[in-house]
Amino acid sequence: MKKTYTDVDFTILKSIPNPDTKTYEIKLKQPELTFLGVYEQPDFSSLYILFYPDKKIIELKSLKLYLHQYRDIIISYERLINIIFDDITKVYSPKRLRLVLDCNPRGGISSRLTQDSDWKSLGGKEEYKTYNEDVW
Repeated sequence: MKKTYTDVDFTILKSIPNPDTKTYEIKLKQPELTFLGVYEQPDFSSLYILFYPDKKIIELKSLKLYLHQYRDIIISYERLINIIFDDITKVYSPKRLRLVLDCNPRGGISSRLTQDSDWKSLGGKEEYKTYNEDVW
């Protein structure tokens, strides 16, 4: 049976109480996120997560297990970044969340997708207007 994004279990994501009330930045990198593209061919990407926590922070092992589910999931790049964004937002309610998905070239074309909770179009306040290239 073919699995799609509806088979991903976001409840795998666990949290840890934020030990501090100050605003600080957490940068996470998953250098090899694999999934099946819409033509059921393996796709490879790197996922970068910029996270400003509120009351909860990400428990890393659960994030690893959550992302590992995508190995057998048929999904497009565009849906992938949006599902991950929605799931992380739902579980952790961060002050700010920015995802960057760098997809390996397919047919000679590379793709980079970005989603940021600070964008006005997503209900953000655009407090972080210096959207430069992310440095990791």
